[in-house]
This record gives sequence, C-alpha cells and structure tokens, in this order.
Amino acid sequence: MTPTITAFERSPDRGKGQARDMRVRWALEEVGQPYDVRLVSFSEMKQPAHRALQPFGQIPTYEEGDLALFESGAIVFHIAERYASLLPEDANARARAITWMFAALSTIEPPILERESTGYLERDKTWYAERLLMLEDRIRNRLGDLSRRLGKADWLDGAFSAGDLVMVGVLRRLNGSGLLEEFPNLAAYVARGEARPAFKRAFDAQLAVFTAASSG
Repeated sequence: MTPTITAFERSPDRGKGQARDMRVRWALEEVGQPYDVRLVSFSEMKQPAHRALQPFGQIPTYEEGDLALFESGAIVFHIAERYASLLPEDANARARAITWMFAALSTIEPPILERESTGYLERDKTWYAERLLMLEDRIRNRLGDLSRRLGKADWLDGAFSAGDLVMVGVLRRLNGSGLLEEFPNLAAYVARGEARPAFKRAFDAQLAVFTAASSG
C-alpha cells in the first residue's frame, strides 16, 4: 500500500526544504518507497479532520492502511524499521543510529528552533540582541561537541543511516545563519547529505509544490 504524507500547501520556508515533511520525503526516497502527498493549508491544519491525525495541528502526518503517525522523527523511524537500508543490521550499530536520531531532535534542534522563534517573535524587543547572542552561543556549544565527535568521518557512525538523515535535516535549519560554516567538517557533512540522490529527489518534489503554489 502506498503511504500518504501531508505537507504545507504553501510552505513558510519558501521552498528551502526546511519544513519537517522534507525529512519524511527524504527517508521514503532513500528506501525507494513511492508515496502520495496531500497538501494542507494553514486553516485546514487546525480543523478536526487533520487534528484527528495530528493532535497539535502540524505537519507532516503519515498514513498507510490502518496506521496513522505524526511527528517527523517517529515517521522516519517507522520507515527505517519497515524498509531496508536506513538502519544497520547489526544490533549495536542499529541502536547507535537510533540514538543519533534522538540526539538530533532532543539535543541539537531545540536551541536552533528557539533561535528561529526569537527572530520571529522578539525582534522588536529591547533584549533581542542579547538573547540572540546567548542562543547562538548555546548552538555553538552543541555544534562544537558534534564537530568533535564527527571528526574526519563522512557519517556519524560508519555508513549513512537514519541518524544522519535526521541530523542533516536539523542542521540545514542553520542555512544562511553563518553558524554552520564555523565548523567546516559539519558544513561538509551537510553538503554530503544534500548531495545524495534521494535528498535531491525529495528536495525537488517539495520545491515543485512551492513553485506551483507561487505561480497559481
């Protein structure tokens, strides 16, 4: 059965591929699983029909037969478990890959998202500049730890895995900030992820949605 995911009808990132459906699209492309996309507007995301799938009124969701999932990390994990290639066969390596998924979402992403929301909501406040510096220092600390762990390796733990997919997806949210470029091995790591054919297919698919919405 072909799974169906939801995505923004008009993505607020203007086709940059930073919305969370991108991670799910990329995972499906990596495992070679065709999928359908149902586009939803901001108003539709808050309606009962969508909230039945995603109680917080967000995207993406994932439907396959009787299964309905929400939260991009959980969806990527499901895809990685259901289809081959995104999780190692060795039990210990598999556990480490899953650990990196959690690290990306629980340790690396929160200060990045807080920086983004501060830019949207607090830019006109007197404390904005000081708060931004504080948040960027927190991000640098996390990136420094990650940079040291990655070292000269191509991927976080041997071969590319779901851990790398989620981590690269999170780090891409720093594009344009200048922060990632302070850590050349992390910038190169993200570039390797973006160079993967599956990423390019996923990126092109989500960009086509934005392009169509903008020209319509």
